[in-house]
Amino acid sequence: MTDLQTWVAPTYTGLADLLAAGPTAGAGETAGAAGPGGIWDAPSLCEKWLVRHVVAHVTMPVRFTPERFGAEMAAAGGDFSVLSDTVAERDASLPAAELLAQLREPGLHAWQPPGGGAEGALSHAVIHSLDVTIALGLPPVAPAEAVDAILGLLAAAEGGWFGLDLTGVRLEAADADWSWGSGTAVRAGRAELVSLLSGRTLPDGRALPRR
Repeated sequence: MTDLQTWVAPTYTGLADLLAAGPTAGAGETAGAAGPGGIWDAPSLCEKWLVRHVVAHVTMPVRFTPERFGAEMAAAGGDFSVLSDTVAERDASLPAAELLAQLREPGLHAWQPPGGGAEGALSHAVIHSLDVTIALGLPPVAPAEAVDAILGLLAAAEGGWFGLDLTGVRLEAADADWSWGSGTAVRAGRAELVSLLSGRTLPDGRALPRR
């Protein structure tokens, strides 16, 4: 079995490559531009977050020592959601070049969330990379094997990771011979199914019910 951690690096470096030299985002701007209208200021699938907020969030392990993380958590009253929003809002203003370099950091590629192991590390990388690429209407930067692995993990969790109610829901991949559950069919590409199982709302408005 492939070590899930090995797919983290290509996911983050793929995201960095996309942001640094992606398709044109606006008149006279490239995807690497950080100004208004550029790809950095495009909405992501994360509620209230632009692309730059997602990048600031996933690169947090590069900037935070355990001591600083503890201080930030204390300042957030022990609420990780508050910490995430605070850090994303603040650090999204870092220079684009700095955030891109952090996406390519070997330390980020080796990082694992406390208690989450390789599954948690790859889930974090794949889900948040899809927050960017699906919102932009672009193909995944994560390896196809990584997307498939996370899709399997999320389906096995039966919506529990993100508080979903999958009763009477059948998930069907439109781009592979894959399905899960029984009931009303929800058909989408595997990447889109990962986002749906992560509690996201797709650009077309589709979302899975919550508990």
